[in-house]
Amino acid sequence: MTRRNMWLAGLAMPVMIAMLFMFGVPGSVAANDQPSAATAVVKIDNFVFGPQTITVPVGTTVTWTNSDDIPHTAASTDGVFKSKVMDTDEKFSYTFTKAGTYSYYCTIHPKMTGKVVVQ
Repeated sequence: MTRRNMWLAGLAMPVMIAMLFMFGVPGSVAANDQPSAATAVVKIDNFVFGPQTITVPVGTTVTWTNSDDIPHTAASTDGVFKSKVMDTDEKFSYTFTKAGTYSYYCTIHPKMTGKVVVQ
């Protein structure tokens, strides 16, 4: 390979890589082309579920995170979901596949209540 050809090859490679980043690989699917699963977060802190009521579309995964120094749970009053006892910074997730209103509470501290409204 001549010195000129090596120089051209060295120049062409970064240009090709830049084009791949700009336009993608043929036949590939960009992340934005795929529908993303909805997610929502409920924070447990100071003996409160926050937000206390959350409204989400069907198919949403709700994640409860215990930010309290005390163990808590999240259990629906109708038995649809129930977390294990969550220590500080532990999480529990549940995906809501049907519309409805899901009331829940902490089984350790029953006065702690919340609601997920699925539309």
